[in-house]
Parts: sequence; C-alpha cells; structure tokens
Amino acid sequence: MFAALIDIPANVGYTLVFVLIAIETMGIPVPAETALIGAALLAHRGQMDIGTLTILAATAAILGDNVGFAIGRHFGRRVFVHPGPLLKHRLRVLELGEPFFERHGPKAVFLGRWVAGLRIASAWLAGMNKMPWPTFLFWNALGGITWAASIALSIYFLGDLAEHAIEVVGPISAGIVVAALVAFWVYRRRRKAVEARTTNSGTDGE
Repeated sequence: MFAALIDIPANVGYTLVFVLIAIETMGIPVPAETALIGAALLAHRGQMDIGTLTILAATAAILGDNVGFAIGRHFGRRVFVHPGPLLKHRLRVLELGEPFFERHGPKAVFLGRWVAGLRIASAWLAGMNKMPWPTFLFWNALGGITWAASIALSIYFLGDLAEHAIEVVGPISAGIVVAALVAFWVYRRRRKAVEARTTNSGTDGE
C-alpha cells in the first residue's frame, strides 16, 4: 500500500485514501488505515498536503459510517450473517461487537474508530441496535474527525520515527505505538497544565 501511494500522483492518492476509508466504514474490510498512514508519510515528505488529507479522511469516515448505519438499520443482521465471503470474520465481529455496543452505546461509535473490527462494524451495529440517528451522527462525526486527525497528524509530525516503526513492526503495531505516543504526549501536556495552575494558585495566595 505504501509503495502504491508513493508511485501515484498526489491527487490520485487523495482519491484512493478517501475511497478506501469510505468503503471500510461502510462495512467492507480494506486497508484504509494503512492507506492513511502511508499518505501521512507522503505529506511529511512534502508530496501531499496534510490539511487536505485530514479533512478528506474525516469526511470519508463520516459519510461511509452513515451509509453503514443506514444499511444496518434497514437490512442489519440478515446481511451480516448471510452465507458468503468472510462469513467467519463477520460472525466474529458480531460476537465481539454487539455485547460491547449494547453496554456502551455512543462510546462504541466513538472508540470503535480505533479498533479494526469495530471500525468496520460499529455503524452497522448502531443501526441494528436502533440508536437514534442524531446521537449516532454526533458521536460518529466526533470519532471520525478525531481519528483522522490523530492518525494523520501523529504520523506527519513523527515522520521518520513513524516510518521506521512501520518497517520494523508493521502498520497495525505501529498504529498502536503511535497512539501510545500521542496518549503520552497528551498526558504530559495535561500534567504540565495542572502543575502550572497549581503554581499560579500558590502564587496568588501569597
């Protein structure tokens, strides 16, 4: 996937990332996150625009998920359990996703963006479980924007470090490493902010 993105013009790369993300979030397993990671690396090298890439990725995620939600609402389980390609995987996604979704609802829609199986199935599960569409739309949009920004921008800013991690452990594991690095960075920023407020409060009380 990385090699394919490198060998094609940027405008085609944008289209490829958009289409793959939209297809995946409709419920079809394709390497969408891998494509986004590859495109973000190209943006780091100056071959694509990171702002455009992030907006397109978020838009594709939101649109694809809404199509998946509509399919889940109207056809739902009949389609998911229908005999055919990837039946075993589809049933496994249901086995893992439905209990999680029933317990957590909106959080499943938001957090599902970062879990491969749930990223494919969360919109379907929302539709199948009759989640109100406005509630789904809010959490889905929030998740799509946050996911696209966190993946694209973290890879973009980490650059060569992220590329080395991908070469060593693969894109999925690298995604976990990148997410951990971002979480650690957010934790450090929040901790510094708390310390600054504490220091300011102590100064004001003197």
